Formats: sequence, C-alpha cells, structure tokens
Amino acid sequence: MKSIETIATVTKDGKITVQLPPDIPAGEHHVVIVIEEKYTDEKVESQEKRPPLNFPVHNCGLGSENLSLRREDMYGDWGR
Repeated sequence: MKSIETIATVTKDGKITVQLPPDIPAGEHHVVIVIEEKYTDEKVESQEKRPPLNFPVHNCGLGSENLSLRREDMYGDWGR
C-alpha cells in the first residue's frame, strides 16, 4: 500500500486528474479520496473577533474564620 498526498483541481463537471509516480503498475487499484473542507477567511476572522467568555462569579466566602483547607487538617494521619 502506498500513500500519496497531493493537491488536485476539480473541474466544473466534477472530474479530477492525478499524476502518479512511475512505480505504480497499470491496472485497477483501490483508491481513497479525502476532500478536506477549508475555512474561508471570513470564518477565521469571525472566530478571532469573538469576545472572551464571561463566567459568573459568586463569592460565598468561607464557612468560618478557622476553616483550614490544608491536606493535613482535612485528612489527618489516616489520609496520607
């Protein structure tokens, strides 16, 4: 199996022509064609102009003044 990557021009009637390397023998071959859809410049510009996300912030404060979130205080000796 060989993989060949090239650029093809499609005609108005939907035909393409491909120039293969000389080591490909004549005859029928299984061929896979992948058409990559490219973004236009307009789509790229619209993505760049999008404002940054604005997530809501809810300040609930700490539950109490002596609340400690240190690992040692949360788990003790058994959680290490």
